[in-house]
Amino acid sequence: MTHFAVVAPPLPGHYNPLLVLARELGARGHRVTFVHMADAERLVKGKGAGFAAVGARDYPAGALDTYVNRLAKPTGLFGLLGTLRATAAQTDMLCRDLPGVLRDIGADAVIADQTEAAGTLVARHLGLPVVSTATALLLNREVGVPPPFVPWPYEAGEKALVRNKGGYRVTDFLMSSMRKVLARHGEAFGLDPFADGGFSPLLTVAQMPKGLDFPRTELPATFHYGSPWRDAAAIPAATAPLPEVGDKPLVFCSLGTLQGARVDLFRKVALAARELGVRLLIAHGGLLSQAEIGRLSDLAEVRAFVPQQEVLKRCAAAVLHCGMNTVLDAMAEGVPLVAMPIAFEQPATAARLAYAGVAEVVPAGRASQKRLTAALRAVLEQPRYRENARHIAAEMAQGHGVIDAADLIEAAVVRPALMTV
Repeated sequence: MTHFAVVAPPLPGHYNPLLVLARELGARGHRVTFVHMADAERLVKGKGAGFAAVGARDYPAGALDTYVNRLAKPTGLFGLLGTLRATAAQTDMLCRDLPGVLRDIGADAVIADQTEAAGTLVARHLGLPVVSTATALLLNREVGVPPPFVPWPYEAGEKALVRNKGGYRVTDFLMSSMRKVLARHGEAFGLDPFADGGFSPLLTVAQMPKGLDFPRTELPATFHYGSPWRDAAAIPAATAPLPEVGDKPLVFCSLGTLQGARVDLFRKVALAARELGVRLLIAHGGLLSQAEIGRLSDLAEVRAFVPQQEVLKRCAAAVLHCGMNTVLDAMAEGVPLVAMPIAFEQPATAARLAYAGVAEVVPAGRASQKRLTAALRAVLEQPRYRENARHIAAEMAQGHGVIDAADLIEAAVVRPALMTV
């Protein structure tokens, strides 16, 4: 048995697929423990993995809600910089306190999501084998590919390379607080925190398939694209009957676990759907008030939560904010999209969806009813969007999701350890 410690941002978009991976590893006889601030235990409890708290001095009860509220309300450059500093503070705490906790729980190996650099750095410091996971858009830097936080399309040629280099310089400036934290702890550990891009040289496993990425030439041989990490426990039970297949096409709209309070965007989508004569199902994640639900109910069916994969099987199209998990669920069913990115890596994900020919992109900041109507009409009426989405679905169906990921992790971590016993 190997005891894996999981280090990732304490957000459902990262924890949920990693919990699927934890359950698969648990079924194979391994032990998995998530490690982060105490509030994060609520994301793990009863879901097939253990939890160990860290950073009690800096992150008392309520700290996670404060952080999530900040993420849910991106407010320009200063708001973004504040969010990045808050994220860097979490990494600072983990670099300081994680070594002692990993020793205390007896961790044999670390699974570190790409979006939390402390996991890889601390594992290297302790001499533990570490695996990187890309639960969202992969962060591997490559000058031929635009940075993973910009809406730029993929282009070849010298002009695009110059633009990308400039984009990475801006990215480094915005991430300066994080880079300073990593440099300071790296010096204390006697390590280069940016070696191998800050990721595991042993193995990186991703949820997204190759067909949803831009063309790449510099990924290491230890990087593996994949397909969504899902199991029966990851699919919520329906709290109401699922929409029936009817005469009018069904469209699904979700803005994820952070942005589900954006009633203004939901209403614009609903008005576009009404203009096109299609049915709309909105899932808001429990973030709308009853009054706000009332404003939408005359235009669409509105629910807090739905079994997303089951709903998407019945859909002709979806309007999504471009969170990776929801995008993967839609692609698995061959459903074309209107991509409506709001913040963080979502514009870059939308650019990749457009490159794959599976989506029309309408950024949330420019999302008028007119633009949404035109985009939704295009993905509903032009067959190429659904055909391209079905190609992605076929690619994903050839993989085995979390089973493949667990196989790779065992091959990289468990079997070498057994050979040395």
